[in-house]
Amino acid sequence: MEDILAVYARPPDPARPLLCFDEAGKEVTAPIRPSLSIRPGVPAREDGEYARAGKANLFLACTPHLGWHQITITTQRTGVDFPHAGRIVPVLDNLNTHRPAALYQAFPPHEARRILERLEWHFTPTHGSWLNIAELEWAV
Repeated sequence: MEDILAVYARPPDPARPLLCFDEAGKEVTAPIRPSLSIRPGVPAREDGEYARAGKANLFLACTPHLGWHQITITTQRTGVDFPHAGRIVPVLDNLNTHRPAALYQAFPPHEARRILERLEWHFTPTHGSWLNIAELEWAV
């Protein structure tokens, strides 16, 4: 926890941006019946029954010092493009895809190594993912 808080306390550095990252899986649903029309003084009525329409993965990246965030929605989990900077300081939870080995699965070895040399990894502690500002954005 102290490591993450120390990273957040650093002054902003465009050559070494802080990047908080988190992901969430969501089930996509669709209504089975149309809503009953709205009449003056009567709220719309919707049936609670729905059809499953697949799944989506949401990836949230944010830079707390710069006030920037981006959400990408995909049908599968894949690698992430990091911004152009000398060194990136990612704050991540301990998901198995948040490891250097994942880069070697996604890229040829020389490219994975080049990317790894630009990263300064910081992981939230077990049961402490709430320290990741990206995760807090999901709650908002």
